[in-house]
Amino acid sequence: MKKGLLLSVVASGLIYAGGDIAPVAPVQQQPAAAPAACDFYGSIAFRYDAVKDSSSANKWGKEDNKAFLGVDLGVEKQLGYGFGIGAEVAAIKGFKKLGTASPAETAELSQLYLTYKAGNTAIKAGRQALPKSLSPWAWTDSTANVKDNTYEGIVVVNTDLPDTTLVGAWIAKVGTGATFNKINGSDKGLFMLAAQYTGIANTTLRTSLYYIPKHNTSGKAISAWASAETKVSNFDLGLQVAYAKAKAGSIALLSGATGTKATLGVAGYVGTTYNNFDAKLTLAYIKKGSAKLNLGGTSGFWGNVGYSNFGGEAIENEKQTIAKLDVGYKLPNNYGKVYAGVAYDKHTGKAKDIAARVGYAFTVKGVNAKVEYRYTKNTDSDGANTKINKVRVEGIYKF
Repeated sequence: MKKGLLLSVVASGLIYAGGDIAPVAPVQQQPAAAPAACDFYGSIAFRYDAVKDSSSANKWGKEDNKAFLGVDLGVEKQLGYGFGIGAEVAAIKGFKKLGTASPAETAELSQLYLTYKAGNTAIKAGRQALPKSLSPWAWTDSTANVKDNTYEGIVVVNTDLPDTTLVGAWIAKVGTGATFNKINGSDKGLFMLAAQYTGIANTTLRTSLYYIPKHNTSGKAISAWASAETKVSNFDLGLQVAYAKAKAGSIALLSGATGTKATLGVAGYVGTTYNNFDAKLTLAYIKKGSAKLNLGGTSGFWGNVGYSNFGGEAIENEKQTIAKLDVGYKLPNNYGKVYAGVAYDKHTGKAKDIAARVGYAFTVKGVNAKVEYRYTKNTDSDGANTKINKVRVEGIYKF
């Protein structure tokens, strides 16, 4: 995907999906009155999940298995004099022979926006995707047949200060499939401020602040997030801190439906690469509170860990101690990568979650493919547990 309009005018590195540390490129001035040709992008993807759920009577049964075919198609065009437009449609189709319930099936106008650039300031207004580095709580990702939420609002980015990117945003609605709902049921929406600084060698500092105003019986909500990521010799190091507080009744992007006690979370990681091997250890602690450290359901507060039913999000009124280890090995001659991981989440009382995965990722004829086995065991406070085994096969071709 090229997605050139906003990305080309904000080259500082904040507006990109991912979160890897990257050097800052200088902002390139574009001729204001020179329209560009249309920039098309898209993807075609397939995913199949074979599931064995101990809570289901059908072991590896078709009622639990899922298969999807998804298509995204987008276009961007610079109109001249600093203006540009963009649009995207997305469709997903579930296979009818799998499961007794109706298969997933939706078509949506996932993005429709206008951009404008003046100097080092860029504005993007309308229905749009939010990148992970801008919004670690609520961001949009497109993988094999899974498109996370898109949003309606206005995003303003400025890079006038050296090594610094400043972002202000107002989000009015959050979309789930073809349905877009007001945040907190209010026209006031959600306000976000974010900043990134890369003036320290091999280091990226980020912070974000979210505020949802009070509306009728729904309470106001506030959340803050900060991170520091650096590279020392052959080690990648990171520290993230998150805070959330919500009055009773706050819904949509930030929920704290049963109380007002604030939640605080902290996470750190260390990663390294040696020849073709890589490894990353993440440790986290989330303090008990009634406000969830989770916006939009897209990721835990250190990012999407990639385990089914184990996202690392805060659980209401429960403290959590979390550990996660991921390892990988790149095969010679571009034959792909094998990887594995384990994760442990201890809740209040006897409740705990254990997760593991092993997989093989490879690229063939431009298709990014993956075969993965996942296992989770979720134990309730009374000691009862649910075991889920899943085999996932997916492929996605992006153009």
